[in-house]
Formats: sequence, structure tokens, C-alpha cells
Amino acid sequence: MVCRLFAATLLGLALLPQAMAQSQATNCKPSPLGARELYLRGTMNGWAALDAYRFQYRCDRYELLVELKGEQRFKVADEDWSADADFGGSLQGLQAKGGELSQRFAPGHYRLQLRMDDKHKTAQALSISACPTAPLGDTTLYLRGTMNNWAALDDYAFQYRCDAYELDLQLSSAHEFKIADAAWSPGTSFAAAKGGNHSLRFDGAHTLRMELDERKRPRLTLLPRRASAAASTISDPLALSVHYNSRSGAHKAPFGAQPAGTRFDFMLDALPGVESVELVIERRRLEGNQELLEYTELARLAMQRSTVGGREQWRAQHRFSEPAIYGYYFVVSIQGRRYLYQNNKDSIYWTREKGSMGTGLIEEPPADAKRIRRYRQTIHAADFQVPSWARDIVYYYVFPERFRNGEKGNDPRPGRDRYQRHSVELHERWNEKPFKPGSGDGSDSVFNNDFFGGDLQGIIDKLDYIRELGANTLYMTPVFRAPSNHKYDTADFKQIDPAFGSNADFKRLTQEAAKRGIRVIPDSSLNHVGSDSPYFNRFGNYPAGGAFDGGRLNPASPYANWFKLDPSQPNPEDQYQGWVGVKDLPELDKQSKAFRAFAYGEPDSVMKHWLDQGAAGWRMDVAPWVPDDFWREWRAAIKAHKPDALTIAETWFDASKYFLGDSFDSTMNYIFRNTVLDYAAGGAADKLYANLELLREAYPPQALYALMNLLSSHDQPRALHHFGHQDDANAKTLAEAKQRLRLALLFQMIYPGAPTIYYGDEVGLGGGDDPDNRRTYPWADEGGQPDTALLADFKRLTQMRQSHPVLRHGSLQAPLYLDAHVIVLARQSGQSWALTATNNATTTRRLRLALPEALQQAEWRDALDGRVLRPVDGHLELEVPALFGRVLLWN
Repeated sequence: MVCRLFAATLLGLALLPQAMAQSQATNCKPSPLGARELYLRGTMNGWAALDAYRFQYRCDRYELLVELKGEQRFKVADEDWSADADFGGSLQGLQAKGGELSQRFAPGHYRLQLRMDDKHKTAQALSISACPTAPLGDTTLYLRGTMNNWAALDDYAFQYRCDAYELDLQLSSAHEFKIADAAWSPGTSFAAAKGGNHSLRFDGAHTLRMELDERKRPRLTLLPRRASAAASTISDPLALSVHYNSRSGAHKAPFGAQPAGTRFDFMLDALPGVESVELVIERRRLEGNQELLEYTELARLAMQRSTVGGREQWRAQHRFSEPAIYGYYFVVSIQGRRYLYQNNKDSIYWTREKGSMGTGLIEEPPADAKRIRRYRQTIHAADFQVPSWARDIVYYYVFPERFRNGEKGNDPRPGRDRYQRHSVELHERWNEKPFKPGSGDGSDSVFNNDFFGGDLQGIIDKLDYIRELGANTLYMTPVFRAPSNHKYDTADFKQIDPAFGSNADFKRLTQEAAKRGIRVIPDSSLNHVGSDSPYFNRFGNYPAGGAFDGGRLNPASPYANWFKLDPSQPNPEDQYQGWVGVKDLPELDKQSKAFRAFAYGEPDSVMKHWLDQGAAGWRMDVAPWVPDDFWREWRAAIKAHKPDALTIAETWFDASKYFLGDSFDSTMNYIFRNTVLDYAAGGAADKLYANLELLREAYPPQALYALMNLLSSHDQPRALHHFGHQDDANAKTLAEAKQRLRLALLFQMIYPGAPTIYYGDEVGLGGGDDPDNRRTYPWADEGGQPDTALLADFKRLTQMRQSHPVLRHGSLQAPLYLDAHVIVLARQSGQSWALTATNNATTTRRLRLALPEALQQAEWRDALDGRVLRPVDGHLELEVPALFGRVLLWN
């Protein structure tokens, strides 16, 4: 769930446009060296001209902010060591072709300024000054917003650079954001005026700079990008020969996630000459939305050396006894110098920790152990099971208020029905766009109070349509009583919202769905409720008895111990916590025994009640904000009540910690979503696919094959929008966007996990950010124009998946072939094989595919057009159509 964030505790942040931030001084001079640039070159960087050590020319001087430590020898020079741009000698009197400079630096950040004689183009002096201590101490600030699901991710961490906090970033399009530490601490969280979000359009590479005055009042400036710090360069051939690949059976066995008690064999190899190698094993602790991340060392194993074929192999064994996520890396000693062989630097969508595993990197040990990039090892409970039906799912994902109006008599009525202190709005026409306050669309100023009339009867009426599409599981966003159109602000967990129908309608829905082979998965949040609910009653719309009746604490309320309330605060708004500062969503105290009993403990608890009414499982909103021990009890209660119930988390980042056998079976796979959308949009397959390889290695197979593999959602722009579809797009742009959607859909259908179709995608429904991604389904009888040709292709591809078990159950290895455009996968289930090839180029790609020996005599039949292909000399000549693919089968 993603909402608009408001937090009155955040400090006001003034945003200056780039033009205002630039100096207006009239005495600035052009750079004496023209387009040539100067670098700090020395022992700190192998005397190389690296971007991290590049001076910026600022008006009348060259300036560099850089982190230095220890004894260093250096000069200032351009990239070519030109005779007129190679400065040394002494700091006070630099000379062209002067000797090396030297200085010992206490660890820290320094500002270097070099001034030149403009007339003679000669350097005059180099000043070096230590930067003051960061005003916020060791606190790390993050850019948190729509670009990263408001999480504190390392890729968006600011660095303190002498006089300001700076972040180098590459972003496009408009984003809302705040700047805050990992815990949203009041004193280190910075917002726009009145605690609101900044909204800014980014266009490429920028440096975001935040200065704090003596009273720690912030000022934010967007600048052209400057170079960020970089790791030191390693040139030792022996160090560079060190190699480890976590996905190679020669280097680590067994592969991937394994049950507790498994013994692993580790091997790292290198050229002869390495003095020693240690394998360091640690246990990870990750809590919240990745805010808390730490590792505790468990073992440090001396690896044993042997020589094989001119290389040395270093081996160790370790048995992981308990379910957990573990980290590991290697300490390599060469000629008395220590290196770390660690995870690579690949960024994983939405995930704080860098590294896609596989082949890593050897680097100098970082100054802060927190910066070590660990390989990660998932160890799950030996008895971890996922319902067997999960790997055969094709989801149809519905936002009920916008799918179908089956009973107009229960539509919300303006003047009668309320949203907090406001009347609701009802759209006159089904195919109107959702209202967006402030957009000039004629709506009021209130978000989430406009309705179209979608309901459970509408879903029941279209169950045959859903089944004909090829879906066999219906996932619905919340349907329980709540004042908003999205229903995540629950007012009654045990009652269907009257605008959606009745409790009897829910049971009838599950019964009618079951007749068609469709299971129903409802959605709810056990992290927060609505402020406009009997539980809280902030607006006094319910009889007295809420924990915050009419805006005042009510300690006598039976729900008072459900919340963390602080009567010592003079401002009533500060007497309770809103989820991520959103006061409309009072956060529940998940340690409350009374709430836990109500949610899942009692015989007629919320979870058990709806399972008894026919629900096949649960999708849980904002799972990372709920503590792990809560989910452990929750899972035990659900599985005891209904062993084959499917439990799904809403997580966006690497969800390995939830697949240890004690919380969830599956998650909404946003890493898959971003990978496949960016690939289908033309991104480099050989780089993007690392995201999926991480999941293959980190997730237990039973969870991997149950993942909710979505392309669109009610929290993100629809897939067609990602591919360039806009309401005013021309026919050519729209046609290409739909073809890219077909490519993404094909990948969904050939990959392990549960393909998830967000209502309307199958008929070309577009839409950008919330609320535009929640448009109504364009039914023809309501005046819509569904794309029936696209619908037919969706049906064809879902039918292909349902007809061939190898596409649902087949094994998955590393790609058989991978380049910038084409991904070829080989999958096996028993005696059945599938070769799948996808191509995101706008032209047909022709491959001569080398086949494994077991497949060299196979006769391959195309699942889509029936053509037969036969290998020749162990190779398969394969044409992969533009913006689509091939699915070849062999039994």
C-alpha cells in the first residue's frame, strides 16, 4: 500500500531551483584550462584520473571535496599529464612539472582549492583544509519518496561533503519525497512546508545538496551532477585473479536456499601466491522497511589450500544449524595486505543491500564494516511447505470499487455517506477518470472520497469472464467496511463494506468462484486501521467507545490498548502514531495481546472468520511494518486452522527473510515487476536479469514458484504507462506499447511463479500514478472500448501456460543464452522440456543456439504456431521475433 505521506513532525525544507542556486556574481572567470579538467592523482587512487577525484571549476578556482586518510603522495594534473597541467613542488608554490607533494591525513573529508594565474595559466597555490564534523553526527540521511517506495536505501544515502549533505542520483520524471534518517526521527527528518512532500521533476543526472545553518535549518538545492566517491583501484594481478561464483557448483554446494542443518562446501580459487583466506560467516538482522540492517559475526574459518591445474583452491565447510538469513564474505591476504572478496555492486530493485550474488569483486576493506557487501545465504525450516496449488496459480487482481457495478442500489450517496468530515463524491459516468484534487477536474479538495459503484455483485457477474481469461485465483484489495475508496482504512474487519454488498455476498462470491475452479484471496492490513472507525472514532461518526473519540483520548475504550497512545503530548494530533506519519491511519500496537487475539487468536478472529467464509488465504498489507514475532504467531494460527491457506506478504524488496518457514508462503514480486517492465521497455537484458538470478538463488524453490509475479498494481503506474502509453498518444506509440506489454506477458507466462493480471491490463487500460492507475474497467456496455485483440492474446498465452505443466513446474537454471536483447531459458519437468526465448529488440534476432548434450537430438515444437525445429550439429537455428518470443516444447 502506498499513500500520500504527511508528518507534522518533519522539519521544513526550502527547495531552491537550480537557477536560483547558481551564483549571480559578475566577476566569475572562464576556466584557464578551457574544457580540460584537473584531477588529484596519487597513491590514494593509483595515480589515475578518476571522476571521484576530479576538481570542479567554480567561478575563480578549482575545488575538490574528497575523503582521505594516511600518508599520501600526489600531484594535480589533467588526464594526459600535459606539460602545462601537471602541478607539484609545494603547496604554497605549485610549479608545472614540479615534484610530488606529500602529506599525512587524519581520516576524514577535506576541501582542496587550487587557484591559477589567469594571465599566465599557471597554478599558484593548493590549499587543503579539513572539513568540519557533520552537523548530524553519524546519522545517515536518505532521499525517501516515490522513487524508492519511501524506503531508506543505500543507493539514496546522502554523503556529508565538507559543508553540505549531497546525493548523486540519476532520475527521470516527477517524484515526491522527503529527506530523513532510517527511523524517520523527528530531529533528522526534513519535509516541505507544513510537513508535506516535495514534488520535483528530475531529468537525468543531478546532485541534490542540503545545507544546514547553525540552527540546523535546511536548504535544498538541485545542481548538475558532481562526481561521487569511488572505491580505490586494485591493480595487483594476484588479487585480481581471485574468483568466486556463488551460483557455481564448483564454488558453493549445494545451490541456493537450503533447510536448516545443511552443510555447505565453499571454494575460492586464485593464482598461486595468496597467503591465506578466511571465510567469515555472519547472521543478519533486518527489521522494518529495511531501516534496521546489521550483521553479527558467528564464525571465521581458515580455508585450506590445494593446487589444481595451475591455480590454488581454498576450501572450507560450514553447517548452518538454524533458519535465518546469513551473510558471508572472504578475507584474502596477499603479501601482508588484506582484501575482501565480497558481493558485487549490482543494485537490486527496492532493496537496500547491493549485490546480485554470483561472481563478486575483490576490494580494499571499507572503513566501516557496515559497507561490506555480504553474500547472503537463506536457511529455512526443514518443514517449510507452501500449498501445492500455489505453483499453478494465474491471478486476476481486482480493485473492487473500479471493476464492475453489479448493484446500483448500494452505491455511495453524496449527502448521505461520509468520508471523515466530508461528503463522498459519486461519478456520473462509469468511464470518467478518477478524481485528483487540485487538477482542475471539478472535484473537491479531498483525496480518496470519489466512487464509481464497483461491488461484489459486479465481480460475481464477471466470474465467467475471469475464468475464460485463464485466471484461477481472484485477489481483491480490501472489501471490509471503510470510508475511503481504497478500503485500507478499515472501519470494521468483520463486515463487508455496505457499498460492496454484505457478508452473505462475500460467501456467495467464494461459492460461485469455487464452482468455476477459482479461489479467492482477500486483503487486509493488521498494521493500522482507519481513524474514521469504531476502533478509533477520531471524527465522532460512530457511537462513543473509540480510543480517540471525537479527537480526544478515551482510556476507557475497549480498544485503547490496541494503540500506542501518549497522553503527555499537549497536541491531540501528537497523542497517537499514524502509519509513516499518516494520521488517517492510526498505527496498531502489534504487541497488544488483545489485538492479536482479535486478529488471529480467537476462534472467530478476523483471519479465521473469513477463511471459514470461503477465503483461500490472505494477502497482508505493509508486512515489513509488522514485527516478525507477530507474523510467526499469525502463520501458526492460520495454518492450524486451514493448512492449505496461502499466505502472501506485501513486500517490495528482497523478501528472503519472510521465506524461512515461519511467516509467509509468497510475496508480491515487485523485483520481478520492475525487471520485466524495464526489459520489455528496451533495457539491457544482460544487466537486468541479475535481479531475477538473485531471487533464484535467495528464495526457497517452494516460495519462488508461488511468487505473485505482477506487472501492474494499484500502487504503481500500469504497465502500458511504463511503455509510453498516454491518453493523447498517437496510434503508432500505442501499438508499440501494447506489443511491449505482450512481451512482458509472455515472460510472465514462461517463468516460475504466479502470473498476475491487474484488471483491465488485458484490454489495454492505461493509467499513471495513483489515482490514475485505479481507473474503471472499460466495459463495452458502459461505453468503454476494450481492446478485444489484446484480450485474445492474453487468453492465448494463459492457455499456453495452463496446457503445459513444464511452464509452471519446470526447473530453472541460469539462462542458456543471454545478451542485451535476448533471454533463452531451458526448463525441465520430468521428461518434458521447454526452451523459451524472448527478444526486446525492435528487429528479429537470429541465434545459433548451442544446446546441452541431452537436448541435441530433440524435436522441438513451437507452442504458439506449431512449427517444428530440429537441431543440427548440436545447435538450434532460432529466429526470435521483435518485441516478443518463442516457446519450444519437447516431450
